[in-house]
This record gives sequence, C-alpha cells and structure tokens, in this order.
Amino acid sequence: MFDLARLRLLRELSHRGTMTAVAAASRLTPSAVSQQLATLESEAGVALIEPTGRRVKLTAAGMRLAAHAETILNAVEAAQLDMGGVSTQPRGTLKIGCFGTFAKAHVLPALVRIRKCHPDLHVVVHELEPEDAVDAVRIGRCDAAIIYSHSLVPRPVDPSFVSHKLREEPVLLALPASLHSMPAIVDLTELADRDWIGGSRGPGGYDLTSRACALAGYAPRITHSIDDYDLLLRMVSAGIGMSFVPAMALELYPDTGVTVRTASGPALRRRIDIITRPAIASSPTFVSFLAEFQLPSSDGK
Repeated sequence: MFDLARLRLLRELSHRGTMTAVAAASRLTPSAVSQQLATLESEAGVALIEPTGRRVKLTAAGMRLAAHAETILNAVEAAQLDMGGVSTQPRGTLKIGCFGTFAKAHVLPALVRIRKCHPDLHVVVHELEPEDAVDAVRIGRCDAAIIYSHSLVPRPVDPSFVSHKLREEPVLLALPASLHSMPAIVDLTELADRDWIGGSRGPGGYDLTSRACALAGYAPRITHSIDDYDLLLRMVSAGIGMSFVPAMALELYPDTGVTVRTASGPALRRRIDIITRPAIASSPTFVSFLAEFQLPSSDGK
C-alpha cells in the first residue's frame, strides 16, 4: 500500500520539477525528500525517478503514479470530510492563505461577521503572498488561498484547483502631489526620467511596472522595493518615487496625499481569485466563507 505522504511528495515533484523546490514547499530537507521517494519506488516496484544532469525527472511510471496520486489524495480528503459528519452547517476549522491588502480590507470584516453567524466555524488566516499561498494549498498547510494577478502579468492556472473570481479592480498611478497638474490619463513616456517604486516579494508589482513602461518604450528606473502599501504611498507622497497601486490600497489608505491618475495604454487591472482543492470546494465551511466575498467588481470610485 502506498504511503499518502510519499504520494504527496511525488505529486509535488511533478509540479515543481526539483527536489530542492519540493523540500522548501514541504519544509523538509532535500535528502529527506529523496529518501521518502526512494522508499516509494520500493513500494511501487518500479523506477519512478531518473537523473538528468544534476537534477531528476519522473519516469513514465513516475508520471502515471503522480497522476494517480492527484486522484487518490483528493479522494482521501473527500472521504475525511464526509466522515466528519453530514451536517450542512459550517463547523470546524478553515485555514486561509491571503495577501495583506485583501485581508485588511475584506477578510477581517468577514471574520467578524462569521463569528456572529457561524460560531462553530473557525477561520485561521495566514498572511502569504500568492506564490507561497498556492504552495500552502497544494501541500495541505492551507485549505484555500486568496491570490491576485495583474493584467500584464498573468498567473498560470493550475487545473488541479477549483477557482472562484472574487474581484477585479483598476491599477492606478500614484504620483507625488507636485505632479497634480498632470492630466487624468498620463502618457507614461512623460515619466521616463522619474524614479519608480516596485514590489519586493513576488514578481507581480515589479513586473507590472517593467512591462507597462516597456510598452511605452523605456525601462523604468525602479529604485525602491516596497510591499507595504501604507509605506509605499507615504514614500510617493514625499516625492521619493511613483508607483502603480491597486484601487483597494488607495481605498485602505485614502489620506496619504498622493495624486492619483490613470496610465495611458492597455487598461491595467488586478484580478483576485480564491482557490482550493476539489474536495474542499463543496464543503459547508468553504461555501460559507466564499459567500462572504461575492463582491461586485470595483470601478475604483
């Protein structure tokens, strides 16, 4: 009989491609991952992994077993949820990975409402950037993740997850107050000699700035890397740089004194989704949590 933890590691290797990446996501050492997969090979009776240079890849048998592992792990999780009871009322613990801006604007108020309406549902929040949140859902540390992607920086869709769109909002230009005379729609070529502020975690904000300016014909001079929007907007207000900022952040921090404009060129948008594993998607706990976020699209007003 196959060990479920080892099947999960094999599935992770099929997604991530390296022992090091699997080890980091699983919070194990690479040698521990290697030993567990070697044991799984013994259980299977066939070679599952073969070396390719300094790395490894799945054999044909390994790829087939990884596909079975996806089905098996989903089925086991569904069975565990089913054996937890037949009540249609949400109860138990739901672990959510979420980036800070959405957690402040929407998850925190939702937690207050849930505690009143569903006292037996306990939502645990982990502040995670999208890449880490996706990893946490796949490996089982979180049940669901709230993630974002930018229109110029699309995020690959993992077919093994169930995904629901929560919100789509404009991404706007935050400029120092000294530029208040600029028109409502700003030609980015006018900002080619200015300093920019990009994100420091994950590729989203940094890549969005690079790609939007590249479409205007230049490489932006990104001099600061900031993820806290309160700090970022204060830096913009102080004239230290300028940045692309989602409408939600501007709603959270309305009194920073920045000038808000729209960039010319393709419309810049940020899409927010919640993802979860198939077995959890229909559970009363997840359905009740999801109901709190059926939000209309933001128009930035």
